[in-house]
Amino acid sequence: MKSLWNDEEARSYNDDLGMRVYTSRLLGRDPNLVLHGGGNTSVKIKQKNIFYQEQELLFVKGSGWDLEFIDREGFSPCRLDHLVKLSKLEKLSDPQMVNELRSNMMNANAPTPSVEAILHAILPYKYVDHTHANAIVTITNTQNGKDKILEIFGDRVVIIDYIMPGFDLAKQCAMQFSREVNENTEGMILLNHGIFSFANNAKESYENMISLVNEAEEYLKNNNAWDWFSTENQAQTAEINCEAVVSLRRKLSNAVGHPLIVTKDETEKAKQFLLKDNLSEICRQGPATPDHVIRTKQLPLYGLDIEEYQENYKQYFQTNAALASEKKNMLDTAPRVVIDKTLGVFAAGKSVKDAKIIHDIYSHTMDVISRAEKLGGYKALSSKHIFDMEYWDLEQAKLNKSAAAPEFSGEIALVTGANSGIGNATVKKLLSMGAAVVGLDINAEIESNFPNNSAFVGIQCDVSDELAIIDSIKKTVAQFGGLDIVVLNAGLFPGGEFIKDLNLETWRHVMSVNLDANVNLMKTIYPLLSQSPTFGRVVIIGSKNVAAPGPGAAAYSASKAALTQLARISALEWSESGIRVNIINPDAVFDTGIWSDEVLTSRAKHYGLTVNQYKTKNLLRTEITSIDVAELISNVCGKSFSKTTGAQIPIDGGNDRVI
Repeated sequence: MKSLWNDEEARSYNDDLGMRVYTSRLLGRDPNLVLHGGGNTSVKIKQKNIFYQEQELLFVKGSGWDLEFIDREGFSPCRLDHLVKLSKLEKLSDPQMVNELRSNMMNANAPTPSVEAILHAILPYKYVDHTHANAIVTITNTQNGKDKILEIFGDRVVIIDYIMPGFDLAKQCAMQFSREVNENTEGMILLNHGIFSFANNAKESYENMISLVNEAEEYLKNNNAWDWFSTENQAQTAEINCEAVVSLRRKLSNAVGHPLIVTKDETEKAKQFLLKDNLSEICRQGPATPDHVIRTKQLPLYGLDIEEYQENYKQYFQTNAALASEKKNMLDTAPRVVIDKTLGVFAAGKSVKDAKIIHDIYSHTMDVISRAEKLGGYKALSSKHIFDMEYWDLEQAKLNKSAAAPEFSGEIALVTGANSGIGNATVKKLLSMGAAVVGLDINAEIESNFPNNSAFVGIQCDVSDELAIIDSIKKTVAQFGGLDIVVLNAGLFPGGEFIKDLNLETWRHVMSVNLDANVNLMKTIYPLLSQSPTFGRVVIIGSKNVAAPGPGAAAYSASKAALTQLARISALEWSESGIRVNIINPDAVFDTGIWSDEVLTSRAKHYGLTVNQYKTKNLLRTEITSIDVAELISNVCGKSFSKTTGAQIPIDGGNDRVI
C-alpha cells in the first residue's frame, strides 16, 4: 500500500473542499481500498449563509457517487451542529435519519448524504476517510480477528464490534470513541466492515489511511498469508463449455425474471481458487463485508443446481424475516455468483456494468477468503447480520432508484460486418438500447471501436472461416454468457459484371461470404439462440435485388436470393424453439463499406444518372442511410415485431419494380 499523493497534482486543488475531492479520488483509485461506490469521505468547513452568519458544515460524500470520480458536486453540505445533536438522540429510525439529513442540507440540489454522515460528524477532526480495505476486512474475518487487530495496532486504533451502518453505528462510535481516544489514536476499525482515518488536513488523513492499511498488509505477509496463488505455476485452462454456460444463463435469467449478462472470470486467480480442496466450505460462509450482499447475495451458487439454491435462499429469508421488526418482502431467489469446479467462476448481472461490479467484488472476495484461510480460517458474519443489510430499506433504495431498464437490457447481440455502414450503425443502436454487443469484421479496426464501452467486444474475424466463427462464438459466451440477437450483415457487392463476362472466382468468393458463411454461422448459433431466455431473434440483411434484380449483378443478386431462402427455411424450422427469423431488404444505402466511389459511379452510369440522382431514385425521392436501416433492425428485434417471423421487409423509399 503506497501513497499516491503528488504535490504538483495537489496544488491544483486550492481550498478545503478541493483537497477533499483530491484525496477522495486517491482513495478511489485503489480497488484494494474501495470498490464501485464503496467507502465515504468528509470535510468540515465554515461558511457564511445567506444572512452572512458563519456556520460549520459537514461536506460528506453523496449517495450514488464513486470516490474515484467524485467532484465538488458529489459532496452534500449538511449543518454540522444538527448532525451532532442527532447523535445524542436515543433512537432514530432509518427514514427519519434520511429525512433529517436531507432537510438539513445547505444545497437542495445536492445528493442524499451518506448514511454514515452522522458518524463523520461526531469524529472531532476536519477530514475523515473511510474505506473497506481488503487487508483490514481479511484480518477481521478470521477466528479471533479482534485480537489480531489489537496485536497489530495496540491503542492506536479504536475497535468497534460490528454494527450495521446508520444511526446505531454512529451512536456506538460516539460513545466508544470519546471514551477510548488517546494521544496515540490514528484510526478506528469497524470489525467485518472497514477502517476510518482522520486528521485536520487532507494529506495527513489520507496518508494515515495508507499507513494503517499497509501495516495490515505487512502483517499478512509476515504471517505467510498474502500470496495465495502462483502466477508461475499456472492452472490448466479448460475450453469453455458453451452449451453448459448458455443453459446456466437461461436458468439464472428465468429465476430472476429478466435476461442476465453472465461473464466468466478467466483470470489465473479464479482458476487457482477453483482448485482449493475446501472450496465448497469456504465459498459458502458469506461475503467479505455485509455491504457486498446487495450485489452478490449472501452466498454464491456452488455447483449448478439452481433449484436447490433457490430453496435454500427461501429458507434463509423465512428464518431471518421472522426475526425482523417489520415485514419484509422476499427479493428474487437467483444467485449472482456461480462457482463450479469444472465450468468456472461467473458473475451474473442485469447489465454488463452490473455484472462487472459483481465480478470485481467477488475477485476481491477470493483474495479475502484465501488470505484469511492462511491466517487461521475464514469466518464471515452471521446470516442475520447479512440479512439485515440485504433487506435494509436504505440500501435497497440505491438499487431501485434507477430509471426503467432499456428494452434490450441484459440481452446479447452479435453483428457481422460491424466496422462500418449498416453494421456499425446497428451496433450503436443496440448498445443505446441496453444490449451487450459483439461485433465481427474482417477489418482489425473493429477491435478498437467503442473503446470506453465495456458492453462492446470487437473481434477481427473472416466470417467465411469456419474455425474463426467457432472461436468468436466461444469468446461471446465467455464474455457475456450467451446470445439473443444476431444480425447477419457482412457481405460483398462486386463491381457490375454481365454473366457473359462473369469471373467464376469472383462468383465463388461472393457466394462464400454472402451465403456459405451465413449457413455456417446460423448452424453454429442455433444452440445458443435456442437457450435464449427471451427467445432468439435473427435479422438477415437481404437486398432489393431479390425481388427486382438488375443486370450486371448476378453474383450478388443470386447470393442474396439464396440467403433469403435460407432465412425462410430457418424461420420454419426454428419456430419450435421460439426463434424469429426475418429479412430486411435495403436498397441504395450508400454509406456502407460495399459502396465504394468506383462502384457507385459505375452503377449510376449504368442507369444513365448522376450519382445524386442515383442515390434518390426511389418513389419517395429520399436517401436511405445506415441509421435508417439500424432503426428498423432494432424494431424487428424488439416487442413491435414479437409476433412476426419469416417476413421480408423493404426499406428502399419505394421501388416501383418491387411494388
